[in-house]
Amino acid sequence: MKNLIYLFLIATLVLSCKQKASEADTAMLEAEKPLVLKDALAGKFLLGTALNERQINGYNPEEIEVVKANFNSIVAENCMKSERLVPEKGKYQWDTADKFVAFGEENGMVIHGHTLIWHSQTPKWFFKDDAGNEIDKDELIKRMKEHITTVVTRYKGRIKTWDVVNEAVLDDGSLRESKFYKLLGEDFIKLAFETAHEADPEAELYYNDYSTSVPEKRDGIVRMIKKLQEQGVPIHGVGMQGHVGMDYPELEEFEKTIEAFSDLGLKVAVTEFDITVLPSPWKNQGAEVSANFDYEDRMNPYPDKLPDSVSIAFNARCLDFFKLFLKHEDKLDKVTFWGVNDGNSWRNNWPVGGRTDYPLLFDRQNKPKGVVDSIMLLAQK
Repeated sequence: MKNLIYLFLIATLVLSCKQKASEADTAMLEAEKPLVLKDALAGKFLLGTALNERQINGYNPEEIEVVKANFNSIVAENCMKSERLVPEKGKYQWDTADKFVAFGEENGMVIHGHTLIWHSQTPKWFFKDDAGNEIDKDELIKRMKEHITTVVTRYKGRIKTWDVVNEAVLDDGSLRESKFYKLLGEDFIKLAFETAHEADPEAELYYNDYSTSVPEKRDGIVRMIKKLQEQGVPIHGVGMQGHVGMDYPELEEFEKTIEAFSDLGLKVAVTEFDITVLPSPWKNQGAEVSANFDYEDRMNPYPDKLPDSVSIAFNARCLDFFKLFLKHEDKLDKVTFWGVNDGNSWRNNWPVGGRTDYPLLFDRQNKPKGVVDSIMLLAQK
C-alpha cells in the first residue's frame, strides 16, 4: 500500500513538473513572438485596412498575410459600392462581397460596410427608367429603400458598422447638389439612415466624408448631424477620411474635428487614412474622385525610390498623427488605412494617373516601414 502511495506521489510530481515546463515553454514562445500593430494598439482602438478585389479573390496572398497579422478590422475598397454590387438593375453580383465578409468572419475581424449611398460610383441605371428618362422623386425613394434593405439585410448581424451616406457635404459646408439631393432634398440622408436601421437595428451607422478638418466643412457636417439627431434619426458615428499630405491638414484642425464630432455624442473613426508624399496639382487638397489632371514628370518626383530624407519625413508625419490618435483614444473607435501596401494604393493614380506614391505603412514588398515600430513603441508607453 505504501508503495502505491509513493508511486502516486511521484507520478503527480512528474505531471506537475511537465505542466510547469509546458507553461514556461508557452510563456517563452509568447515572449519571442514579435509584436504586431493590432496587438500593440489593443484596448485603444481598432486598426483597419481596405481590401481590394484582387486581394479578396486570392490573387495577392502575401498582402493577405500582412492583413491577418496586423489588422483587426477591414473595409471593402470598392466591391460593396453600388456600381460594383448591382451594375444592372435587379442583378446583384454578390460573389466578391460575400468572400470579403467571410474573410473577416474567419479571421475574427470587425467588418465595416462601405458604402450604401454615394453620389459617385452609383450605376447610371439607378436614376433612369426603362426608357432612359430621369426618374421622379417617388421612384428614387423606392430604389433607395430597396437597395439599402437588400444589402443590409443580406449581411444583417455580420457587418457591424456601415457607411450609410458618403460625402454629402461640400468644403464650404453646404450640401452637395447630387442627384439624390436634387430629387429629395436633404431628406435623402434621413431616409438612408432610417432604412438601414430598419434593416439591421443592431448595426452602427456612420456618416463618412473627406476634408473634415476644413473649418467650414466641419461646421456644415456638425449642423447636418445635429439636425438629424433632433429628428430622432439613428446615426451612431462619423468617419473622418484621412487622405492627408505632408503639410496638410494642420494637426490642430484635425484634432478640433475629432473633438467636435465626439461632442455630438457619436463614435468617431479615422477612415481611408493615407499620407501622400507627392506634390498636389491644385490647391484643393480634398478627395473628390472626379478630379483628374494630366501627367507631368514634375508631379512624379520619386518614380523609382523614395529618398531617405522624404522617408524620414513620412515616418515623422505618420507618427505625429498616431500621437494624436492615441491622445484621443477614448474618442476613436477605429483607424483604417486605405490599402495594404504602397503598390495597391489609389494614390498612385489620383489625381494624376501613373505616379508612384508611398502613402501606407507597408512598402511594395510588404515590408513594414520604420514608423511601424515607432507606433508600437508609442502605444506601449
